[in-house]
Amino acid sequence: MSKIKISVIGCGYWGKNLVRNFSELGVLHSVCDSNAELAQKASQDYGVPSLTLEKVLKSDVSGVVIAAPAAQHYELAKKVLMADKHVFVEKPLALEVEDAKKLCKLAEDRGKVLMVGHLLQYHPAFLELKKLIQEGILGRLQYLYSNRLNLGKFRNEENILWSFAPHDISMILGLAGDLPESVYATGACHLNSNIQDVTTTHLSFKNGVHAHIFVSWLHPFKEQKLVVVGDRGMAVFDDGLPWDKKLQLYPHQINWVSGLPQASKAEAVCISIDTSEPLRLECQHFIDCIDHNRKSRTDGEEGLKVLQVLDAAQRSLHSKKNVSLNQEMLPYFLHETSIVDEGCSIGEGTKIWHFTHILKGTQIGENCVIGQNVMIGPDVIVGNRCKIQNNVSLYKGIVLEDGVFCGPSSVFTNVHTPRAEIERKNEFRETYVERGVTIGANATLVCGNRLGAYSLIGAGAVVTKDVKPHAVMVGNPAKQIGWVSHAGEKLGEDLVCPREGRRYQVSPEGYLVEANGNDTSFRKE
Repeated sequence: MSKIKISVIGCGYWGKNLVRNFSELGVLHSVCDSNAELAQKASQDYGVPSLTLEKVLKSDVSGVVIAAPAAQHYELAKKVLMADKHVFVEKPLALEVEDAKKLCKLAEDRGKVLMVGHLLQYHPAFLELKKLIQEGILGRLQYLYSNRLNLGKFRNEENILWSFAPHDISMILGLAGDLPESVYATGACHLNSNIQDVTTTHLSFKNGVHAHIFVSWLHPFKEQKLVVVGDRGMAVFDDGLPWDKKLQLYPHQINWVSGLPQASKAEAVCISIDTSEPLRLECQHFIDCIDHNRKSRTDGEEGLKVLQVLDAAQRSLHSKKNVSLNQEMLPYFLHETSIVDEGCSIGEGTKIWHFTHILKGTQIGENCVIGQNVMIGPDVIVGNRCKIQNNVSLYKGIVLEDGVFCGPSSVFTNVHTPRAEIERKNEFRETYVERGVTIGANATLVCGNRLGAYSLIGAGAVVTKDVKPHAVMVGNPAKQIGWVSHAGEKLGEDLVCPREGRRYQVSPEGYLVEANGNDTSFRKE
């Protein structure tokens, strides 16, 4: 008997089936549910203790299965992984893509199995269908469609897309072998004005494969069917049929006669498959992954991809527009109305908002925020954690160090005497903005100057010369009227920052330094 011990969190609608299977596999250690009545019934039925979550995490269980409401998946899975236990979480992995990424990273760092309950990936008929495709029986894939329809179970906490479609998305991604390039979803709300009862989701893949998923809980009969069409044959996985007919191969052919396609139909062939309960196979797979320290077939990365498609489909439902998933694979956010040219480098966590253009050769650091209607480049360098507000243009020859704030409509230049009809590209002058500088709204920076670290340029100021570190500059032309601390606070006569309590003094050379003499926030030529 396996030494693996499993605890199941959630003993309700679906959880009870997981409890049963892990008990029959001889590895059920305990159950847990916020509903004491459900937990007690499972405890009595299967002869295992009912524990609190805290006790489960402190116990010697090897793995934890989460069958709680979807909104709880992320926090529960995170706690389980932090307790150094393997986790099997029912679909979806999380409700937010970023949360799913965090779980994948945490599982990798902890060396733990993270498995998602995409049940149909373990169905013998689907596994045989996947084998047919891999062996080339169907030829090149052309399109796939999936119907998952029924009358009920109606839900108030999630729409039909999130309730029914994850299984179909998982299967289609597994057969197509990649994320789609774009997703378009439509739906309708009939029973509840805020919850879609019916959705149709269209997926377009880079290799030319197309797929659509039709799901509804407002349908006169139950149907669970996946159709796969290739250029050499077709197959249907119909889970509503008896086992000997669940998977059928249609070796139809399309012949071209005088330049026109004509169908050559053939009799369906029933494919023999094992009659094993998919849930039992899924549960056994989790045990085997723990036992042999290997990744699950439906690991966290697979769950993340399904969630990315779900998230894109949900956004498409709201916007009624096609949603590109190319940006889903980027380490930064790019609004659909913005453009990043080839040859640019954009750091992780950066957000680029509406109607912005990043030109070739530009380097932008991590965790920056680029506002609306911004133009940067070519060959501009922007450091980490910068904020560039709306209507700002950064031209060639401009460098921003880390933590620079450019206020709305602040103006940079790169030529002293521009003429529309005279080429002056060889006269570009550099503007260098050091770390932590704040540039106020509508300020103008004449090119060829250097702004010292942590200086503050007032709104509407016109800078015509170099600026000392920590200087406060206002007016036209801008003049220094005082000093500002690292935290951006105006310093009084005592030169003490009212926010951080840092103490400063003015050096004999006329620069602001910390009173301990350790300030390194400025450079002198």
